[in-house]
Amino acid sequence: MTSPIPATPAARPVVELAGVSKTYEDVAALRGADLLIRRGELLAIVGPSGSGKSTMLNIMGTLDRPSAGQVHIDGHDVARLSDRELSALRAGTIGFVFQQFHLAQGVPALDSVADGLLYSGRPRGERRRLAERALRRVGLGHRLYHEPHQLSGGEKQRVAIARAVLGDPALLLADEPTGALDSRSGAVVIELLYELHEAGTTVVVITHDRDIAASLPREVRLKDGRIEHDSAGASDPAALSPVPEEAVR
Repeated sequence: MTSPIPATPAARPVVELAGVSKTYEDVAALRGADLLIRRGELLAIVGPSGSGKSTMLNIMGTLDRPSAGQVHIDGHDVARLSDRELSALRAGTIGFVFQQFHLAQGVPALDSVADGLLYSGRPRGERRRLAERALRRVGLGHRLYHEPHQLSGGEKQRVAIARAVLGDPALLLADEPTGALDSRSGAVVIELLYELHEAGTTVVVITHDRDIAASLPREVRLKDGRIEHDSAGASDPAALSPVPEEAVR
């Protein structure tokens, strides 16, 4: 386990994995992973198919529980939370972006994003106002009423990102966000993730693309379920540069 970290907003990690393993029947998908991600970081978790990336994503996103080890998300010990409490943590803290955009046909971008708050109890008008703000934030203020078939692949992914950041989550998990895009659209999406990072969101990009991983400030490489390299030396909190407090959500 990593040494204690001061409980200040900038220093407190948003993700902390200690000795985390995950086994499915007789297959070890993740083996003894130690990973600390501070608030405001931008990093890539990279590896080939079968390396454990998806398993790590599911555990960080509280979509799955580990077979062994400890998981803390935004200061919460996941093992101590009920399924209902985990759902609340996900809704308030974590945004997800997937390779497939998951946009319903015939639904305008504004409503696709607003539906992310469907179960929040907020009235429809407020949900749509917040959705418009999120779409303008990702540069789609001119596409509010366009349906998926009227949008390019890059624009669809930006709609998906707008939906993911609608509630200003502390942690954004982007799973192969450029995988379904051409190189130009992919570059635009990576630039947008940089902008979200600069605004204070912690962004984790899950990818098999070594070039994308190498272009980000921090690279964590997985192989056969183990972390084989971390460019930040994340097992040592002192090796991580502190995040300016004003940049933290």
